[in-house]
Amino acid sequence: MKAVVLAAGLGTRLIPYSKEMPKEMLPIFSPEAGRAVLKPILQVVFEQLYDAGIREFCFIVGRGKRTVEDHFTPDWSYVEFLERKGKVELAEMLGCFYKRVEDSSITWVNQPVPKGTGDAVLRAQYFAQNGYFVVAAGDNVFIGRNVAEELLKLHSKLGGAVMAVKRVENPSRYGVVVGEIVGKRIIRVRRIVEKPRIPPSNLANTSLYVLPPETFRALKQCGPSPRGEIELTDALQMLVDWGHPVYAYDVGDAYWVDVGTPRTYLDALLLSLKVSGDADILLRAEKILGSRPPTR
Repeated sequence: MKAVVLAAGLGTRLIPYSKEMPKEMLPIFSPEAGRAVLKPILQVVFEQLYDAGIREFCFIVGRGKRTVEDHFTPDWSYVEFLERKGKVELAEMLGCFYKRVEDSSITWVNQPVPKGTGDAVLRAQYFAQNGYFVVAAGDNVFIGRNVAEELLKLHSKLGGAVMAVKRVENPSRYGVVVGEIVGKRIIRVRRIVEKPRIPPSNLANTSLYVLPPETFRALKQCGPSPRGEIELTDALQMLVDWGHPVYAYDVGDAYWVDVGTPRTYLDALLLSLKVSGDADILLRAEKILGSRPPTR
C-alpha cells in the first residue's frame, strides 16, 4: 500500500503565519516517553501512516514547501550535537523519526497552482496507479488513535474504497456522506455532498481514504466545482455512480481536527495536550486557562 499525503494548500485562514510557513508544519503535542513534545502536524500524520505499515509516500507540495522537504531530510549531525550536549532523550526521539524516514521511500510532487484536492491527487497518478492507495490530508489529524491503521484493516476485510467519517455538530462546514448502515459503524456510501446548506447527515468527511486506481480515471472526468477547483469528492461520487463499492467508517469518539483556522488549531493543541498525558504541562495549562485575562 502506498500513501499520497496532501500538503500543498495555501492556508489563507492562517495568514500571516501561513504566508511562508506551511500550516501542515504547525506543532501539536505528542506523547514521548511519558511526556509531551511538540511535533509538526505533518510528522504526526506521517508517523501514523508508517505505524500502519506504509513505506512508500508521495507528498504533494506547492510553493514555499521547502520547509517540509527539509524537515523530512535527516540531519544526523544535529543528532550527534544533541548527544554531545547530553540531551540523550531528544537525540533518540529525533533519531527515531529519521530512521522512519530513511526506512521509507518518499517522492515529492509539486502542485504549482492550488486547484483543489482532486487535482493534487491526480498529480500522484504515476506513483499510485497500480493498486489501492491511501490519501491523507497533511492538515487533518486524528489525535490519540491511529485511524489510518483501522481504515486499512477495514479495507482488507471489505475491499472497495473506504473513507473515514466523523459525526459533527456543524456538518454544513464539511463534505458529508449519505448511505445505509451495513455493519458496526460502517456505511455503504450512496451520496457525497460538499458543504451542504441543509446537511442530509452529520457524517463529516475527514479527508482520510483508501482508494482504488479507478479514482484517477474519475478525476480526469471531473470538471471544476463552483469553487473553481477539482474536488476529490466528485470523483468518489463517480465511483459510487459506476457501481464501485465505497464505504464510510464512522470513527466514533476519536478526536479529529481539521487545522484550518486559529480556532481549530487551538482545538488541536488542547486535545493533543490532553491525550499526551503530561501532568505538569496539563496542570500549567489549567492554571493559565482558569485565570482571568488581564484588563487594561
